[in-house]
Amino acid sequence: MRENFVFFKLTAYLLAPFYLAALMWRGRREPGTGSGLGQRFGLGSPLPAPVWLHAASVGEVQAAAILVAALRAHNAQLPLLVTATTAAGVARAQALFAASGIAVRYVPLDLPGSVRRFLRRVRPRLAIVLETEIWPNLFRACADSGVPLVLASGRLSERSARRYRRLAGAWRAVLTSVVRVAAQTAADAQRFAQLGVPAARIAVTGNLKADLTVPDSVVVNGRRLRQGLAPRRPVWVAGSTHEFEEQQVLEAHRVVCRTHPAALLVLVPRHPRRFAAVGAWLEREQVRFVRHSGGQAVTDGVQVLLVDAMGQLLDFYAAGDVAFVGGSLVPAGGHNLLEPAALARPVVTGPHHANAREILAALEAADAVRLVSDGAQLGRTVAALLADPDERERLGAHALAVVAENRGACARLMALLAPLLVD
Repeated sequence: MRENFVFFKLTAYLLAPFYLAALMWRGRREPGTGSGLGQRFGLGSPLPAPVWLHAASVGEVQAAAILVAALRAHNAQLPLLVTATTAAGVARAQALFAASGIAVRYVPLDLPGSVRRFLRRVRPRLAIVLETEIWPNLFRACADSGVPLVLASGRLSERSARRYRRLAGAWRAVLTSVVRVAAQTAADAQRFAQLGVPAARIAVTGNLKADLTVPDSVVVNGRRLRQGLAPRRPVWVAGSTHEFEEQQVLEAHRVVCRTHPAALLVLVPRHPRRFAAVGAWLEREQVRFVRHSGGQAVTDGVQVLLVDAMGQLLDFYAAGDVAFVGGSLVPAGGHNLLEPAALARPVVTGPHHANAREILAALEAADAVRLVSDGAQLGRTVAALLADPDERERLGAHALAVVAENRGACARLMALLAPLLVD
């Protein structure tokens, strides 16, 4: 087993300079990416937190908010620390949790020294890691320090499992240090078991994201946005889009405008570092657009509203008539279908959904989603939905029903965590 961790240590040290170089390069384009460098090396003031919750980026942080609320309901005085990997994730966590007095930091790099320094400063008595954040040196350090570690809402795609199986012995040594795996689905549970997690430590608790409760403020903000932006225009939202996907979305919008000339596209790129590049590309395409951050009026001549801000996607889903969920027309694994579904919006998405096959299957079985293969088909589908309010209402109601049927993951997870929580 020791030889396996020597391999992971050497790999981490070899990759660290490249990671830091990439971090600095991204920091030139994405504000905040280069910040928190000391925290990434496990530095920072002592911050004892009995429960430490890690969420990689924005999507996982949104799911973490559901669990944070449950942990606070269990014990309102329980000190919590939330960490994230990306600058966008940290920023979102700060926006969600800072007012509640919950500490937010960057997770340390998976280097033995960084991890040891982090654990000495935080001294957690329980570590909860969301979804598929599997860090060998961090997991080993938790085990050596006697910190129980739970993989919550654990997800492991077949593609990832195949990659891990190439070094099955090494990953088995990592995963056997996990105290419990709360898997999203039975298929996820089976893949974790195949990688060496003892079956007795695995439970199927469901997808934490399905427990999303839309705050009243989101509905209110959605109405306000719609009234201020386009009270009389058809509006569709393309959320969490990726590079090479915006081109297909713009193609779709041109198709939509053939039958709905007044239609407005709300374009929400997934990564903040791409906001400026997407804006520059829209200028080259000679598209009439405004940036949300600029505060300009969305006049009748504006074709696209570029949302260059984090944390507002739900508000814009609430403001729109139709929601397209990105990361799905390109092989990025797809993003959160449950967010527009929880708002009873008709959901349209592409064919790439390796990250959420079961949710997509549930939506398909309930006739609550429309699948498209490219920009042209996306345009035709959105145009048809914009022309048919009854069909939009029916699809939205079916989508909301799927969300309701899949709730309960947080309660099942809390039941699993209860024996490990320190009151």
